[in-house]
Amino acid sequence: MQYSADGQSDGTATVQFPQPGFLASVFRDLGADEDPEADGAAGPPAPGRPDPVAAGSGPSAPAPAGPATTDPASTGPRLSGPDPSGPGSSTPGAADPADPDQAVAAHARAAALTHHRTLTVRAEHDRLADLLRRAALPVSAMDFESQLRHYEPRPYPADGPAVVEGAEPRWEDFAPADPAAADPESGPSRRLLDSGYQRELAQARLTHQRALREWRTRRAEAGSPAADESRRAHEAAEEARARAVREYNDSLEECRRAYRLAEPAAVESLLERALAAAETATQDLPAPCRAVFRPLTRTAVLDLDLPPLDLVPSLTGYRLAPEGDILPVPRPPADRATDYLRLVARLALRSLQAADAVDTDEILAGVVLNGWLREPGAEPLCLVSVDADRDALARTRLLPPETPYEERDDEGVYADAEQDEALVRLRQLGAAVTPDPYARAAVQPAARAGAAVPAAPDLSANEFAQLVRDLLTRGGLAEWSVRLRGPAGLVATGEGAPGSALPGRWVVWASRDPAAVTAEQIETLAEAVREESAERGLRLTTGQFAEAALDLSAGEGHRHIHLIDGDGVRELARTHLGLPLAAGR
Repeated sequence: MQYSADGQSDGTATVQFPQPGFLASVFRDLGADEDPEADGAAGPPAPGRPDPVAAGSGPSAPAPAGPATTDPASTGPRLSGPDPSGPGSSTPGAADPADPDQAVAAHARAAALTHHRTLTVRAEHDRLADLLRRAALPVSAMDFESQLRHYEPRPYPADGPAVVEGAEPRWEDFAPADPAAADPESGPSRRLLDSGYQRELAQARLTHQRALREWRTRRAEAGSPAADESRRAHEAAEEARARAVREYNDSLEECRRAYRLAEPAAVESLLERALAAAETATQDLPAPCRAVFRPLTRTAVLDLDLPPLDLVPSLTGYRLAPEGDILPVPRPPADRATDYLRLVARLALRSLQAADAVDTDEILAGVVLNGWLREPGAEPLCLVSVDADRDALARTRLLPPETPYEERDDEGVYADAEQDEALVRLRQLGAAVTPDPYARAAVQPAARAGAAVPAAPDLSANEFAQLVRDLLTRGGLAEWSVRLRGPAGLVATGEGAPGSALPGRWVVWASRDPAAVTAEQIETLAEAVREESAERGLRLTTGQFAEAALDLSAGEGHRHIHLIDGDGVRELARTHLGLPLAAGR
């Protein structure tokens, strides 16, 4: 309002236009369009600022061009006129893509969401790194000595060191010592004024009264039936505890005797306890391992359930595209496969170490471990298989050092498969590892834990070699030396003492090929006998011999070559080992 000289309003109004603020300067820097029709006048009002047209309420305010209408996208009236959705229009509060302020806000929201999703992916990477670290921790040996229990008797609650039976608590035993006087000439009144002495005196009186009360109560209940019954109940409970500990230790000792006799149930129980104890470091990662013991070859077959494939992150993070879309950044498939195999290698080495550490009596001659990927609705896939004898386990440090991986600026916690120490050590044991787990590329299991009585095809390469060695050494062939060994058989030399069932130096060729042994193989064995300067040769097979091979060995020049077929191998197993071997399939 304008006012006259006498201070009264003259009825006119003056329109005050808002000054350009921060947002206006930002829009001007961003190149926002201004109203070309206004010459020296303010343009459309900025969001959140009053409309200069609607600000005037006096006669000088311009009249509306038409009746007021209601905009469904806003809460207040809107002037009728040109199409508000056309170019240059601005509706406060509406989601207008052309509004620079709203575009900046939408971009900020998309950037924040991109950052949040990237942090979620990084948390998955951190969890994988933590699992790799914990899976490489050494396991505790769950042998029989560590499982023994010890009984420690608990005293009866009424028995205490307060007083000797029959002696009443005396005040002299509880009274505090007199405080040292500063003046030797001062009397007892000085000591009574010492606040510290008074506190000690009050505490001593309470202690004496409590001890005296307990002594009187105990003396009164000494001959009561309730006290005698309570003591008898306590002694009975302690005797039950001691008996339970003795029975447990006796059963554990019985299991130890059965384990030393290589009974399958005892060996499997001990192995599964050790495998379960090894999982305590990664309880949030279920990877159960079952054990089957074959006394024929003194080999444990371990079936390890591998973690799901989606445990390893498939993304590096997220990025914001120039158009405003949030796009995932996938990891290279080779890196993801390598990370999964690194975790599998650590789980496999941990299981092998647990089985090796618990076998303090050296019952096991070898360990076969198969890692199985079990997915719902699909056949189990074997992704890793290890066939290691006792000597190989003893020569190999199963776990990586205290730092399972080295962080580098370009790789973080991840490393190349060829440089990962766990995978290198696993391959040093002759392990078969899938080249790509995400392609479901399976490997052939070294052995299967199937029937209780295995057949020759069910045995691993180390198991078959151990079986042949046990059969021939118990038959009298000592100084056993393996020259060649493969999945189908082996070639070895041995020497028997004079007078034994197998005297002299021998060349042994053993195989479990289902095909019949040919005459050419007999000729090859005869040449090996001559090259080794041996006296005899032994051709052992779990199958059969061809007629030509039988005729050749019966000839005059090949009578030093001896043949043992599948029936002979099974008979030797029953004779020397006392255990059956099923017929080949």
